[in-house]
Amino acid sequence: MNRTKSLLAGVGVSLFVAVVTGCANKLPAPSPAAKTELAPTGTLRVAVFTSNPVIGSKDKSTGELRGTAATIGQALGDQAGLPVKLVEYTSIAKLVGDAKAGVWDIATIAREESRRSVVDFAPPHITMDLTLLIAPGSTIMNVADADRPGVTIASARGSVTTTYFERTLKNAVLAQAENEAATFNLFKQGKAQAYAQNRFMLLGLADGMPGARVLEDRFSIAEICIVLPRDRPVALDYVSAFVMQARKSGLIARAIEAEGLRGVSVAQEAQ
Repeated sequence: MNRTKSLLAGVGVSLFVAVVTGCANKLPAPSPAAKTELAPTGTLRVAVFTSNPVIGSKDKSTGELRGTAATIGQALGDQAGLPVKLVEYTSIAKLVGDAKAGVWDIATIAREESRRSVVDFAPPHITMDLTLLIAPGSTIMNVADADRPGVTIASARGSVTTTYFERTLKNAVLAQAENEAATFNLFKQGKAQAYAQNRFMLLGLADGMPGARVLEDRFSIAEICIVLPRDRPVALDYVSAFVMQARKSGLIARAIEAEGLRGVSVAQEAQ
């Protein structure tokens, strides 16, 4: 287990946020308009997608929601002077769909143009490779090699990997399931020869599946962003300023390190 993650085991999200944000300069308090747009109910409701460990996870014994989305969301709430409520999602399609339902105020997802109809994106704070996990015995050697007749690629419905392959596949078939666990089951059951996700997640799955391997190349780079439901422009400006500060202060880097996220980086200024 990653040493930092081991030391933090059992530490609540609020206490961890105090550690990772301790040396960061705070933003000015948000204007009343920004605060109202950011949290219309008076509580910042943070959606945490727990099917992707780069974004979030759920402690099996305590039920506590953890991960970079929880840590960064709590830090944003602290800086804005707002209480925080974490809201779990296991389906990315459901999370994005709920942007219009008034269920959450901020979420953390991969930037994808098709999602701009329902959410507005802050600048990215995390980047990571998107690639393929290959089944034992398969002769697929790179991403281009996977797009051939007779190959099925498993990808979660509504995910950035699915939207990518829906645009680009010419010969392979895309098999979708409702969430990441169900999608990986398609792969494990031999119904797909490849599983599309981020490199960190696939490396962990490959560790527990003898003969499976993660391709060295990638088909895309995911930019992970905080999003707000559309048409909250003043709140979006405040969150964007928070993200820029969090990247510079080291808050994002420390959140990544605490979760032991291999192959995951802080987004750079040019992105």
